[in-house]
This record gives sequence, structure tokens and C-alpha cells, in this order.
Amino acid sequence: MTLPATMRVFERGWLSSNNILFIGRDDTALVDSGYATHAPQTVALVRHALQGRPLDRLINTHMHSDHCGGNAALQREYRCRTTIPASEADAVRTWNQDVLTFELTGQQCERFTYTDTLAPGDAITLGDMEWQVLGAPGHDPHSLVFYCPAERILISADALWENGFGVIFPELEGASGFAETRATLELIASLNVDIVIPGHGAPFTDFDAALKRAFSRLDYFVADPARNAQNAVKVLLKFLLLERQSIPLADVPRLMADMHLSAEANRRYLHQPAEDLAEWAVSQLVRACAAKVVDDRLVNVG
Repeated sequence: MTLPATMRVFERGWLSSNNILFIGRDDTALVDSGYATHAPQTVALVRHALQGRPLDRLINTHMHSDHCGGNAALQREYRCRTTIPASEADAVRTWNQDVLTFELTGQQCERFTYTDTLAPGDAITLGDMEWQVLGAPGHDPHSLVFYCPAERILISADALWENGFGVIFPELEGASGFAETRATLELIASLNVDIVIPGHGAPFTDFDAALKRAFSRLDYFVADPARNAQNAVKVLLKFLLLERQSIPLADVPRLMADMHLSAEANRRYLHQPAEDLAEWAVSQLVRACAAKVVDDRLVNVG
């Protein structure tokens, strides 16, 4: 797999999204900035790769904290033009953390500003290449993906991973998300793609196989929406554990109950006492070797 010389992908850990750096003849740009706790590392990676050049533009595929948590740090470092999805502009301008889902997911993001916006149907030049801006609702109603027809490259954010896609969050609150996810996958399937750069995980080339797995996973959730809720609860706990690295087991029920989306997933679909749900989520992470229990604490693994 060979990317164009003007592109670099920084594959990050699960807590942070991947960062895609473009170094063109006349300007530079970064797509997505990772999580807040990794912001100094993000700045260092960008600074090293740019070798003295400025970062001219920062672009976000969507406003989840693991994709925009480094925005403020990069703005301080470079005073870069910052571009966000148009439908998120009001929430960012007023810093409505409920709409932006930071508080709903128990996550953090330092406040940042934006310069301009992108919407589905727009076109953008990155790394001397022309990219189409496509809407990709499902995981997030406002998410965008970027497609370069000339190079047959898709920057898919959390709409398509090598093994699935991001949690379908709207369904947790009783909104529609499954239909939007299917429409997004069908749109992506209509593209001529050689390389996919996902929001998490390594870039990959087996596009058809990834789509087949994604459609199968969606069918699995649609058949029983509680499965999407269970997946969300595990992911939210894992994200919290990645940030804190260690959590007293006695605190897990309260922390999960305090996360709005986790509580909503339980209220609508799982109907478990807080202690039982916490015990189940902990056991699932341990079973998956994503965590371990040490001296009455849940400890991150990986």
C-alpha cells in the first residue's frame, strides 16, 4: 500500500483518532486532532513532520472528543485555519457540550474556535489533490468523510473501519441511527476505493471485505438493538479506562450511571441495576483482555 507523497497518516491508539497530515506545494493541513490527553503528543508529531513549515489548516470529520480534542493545542501552536462540519457550527460557537456529546459520554475537550465549515457536496484541496466531501451520518449525525477519486482514497472517519464502524450513538437516545448507517455504507460502497484511512486502526486495502463485515455487523444490531447498547456501554467504559488507566471497582457503577449515554442505553434497552451492568461491563473487558482486575481496581490493558 503506497500513499501519495503529500500524505502522512499518524496511526494513534484507540483513545485518539488517527491524524492525516497533508504537505502540499503551497499549504499544509491536518485531518482530525486526537483526544485532549494526547494533545501534546499530537502537536509534537505534527511539528516533527512539518520540519519548520506552519500548519495552515485543521479539519475535523466530526466533533467527537477523540477527533477534535487536540484542536485547541494546535490552534495555540499554529494559529491555523480551522474547518468543522457546517451542522456543528452553532454548537461549537456556543460551546454546547450536551450537543457536542462531551458531557454525555463522560469525556473532555478543551474549548476551541472555528474559521469556516464544510458540508456534503463541497470540494476541498488537500495535499495538492481534490477531495469530495460526503455526508456520513450513523455513528454521528454530522460526520463527514473525504474521497479522492483520482487516487481512489477514502478518509472514512468512524463510518467504516476494517472491522466495523463506530458506536451508533443516536439509537441510544431513541433517535434514528441504523437507517443512516446503512445509507452511509451504501454510499461508500458506490465509490471506487483502493485505500481506506479509517478514524481508528491501520489504513487498509481490502475494501470489499470491510464493507461486507460492516453490513453484517449492522444487520446484527438491527436484529436486536440491545446489542448496540451493550457495545456502547463497553466502549464508553473502555474509553474512560483508557483515559484514567485505573479505576476502583467500587466506583464503576456510579461512573457508568453518571455518563448520560451509558445510562440511556441501560434505561432504554438493557434494564439492569447499575451494579449488575457495571459487573457485566467489567467482565466483558476482562474477557476481551482489554482490562484486568488488580487489588480491587480495574486496570487498563493495551
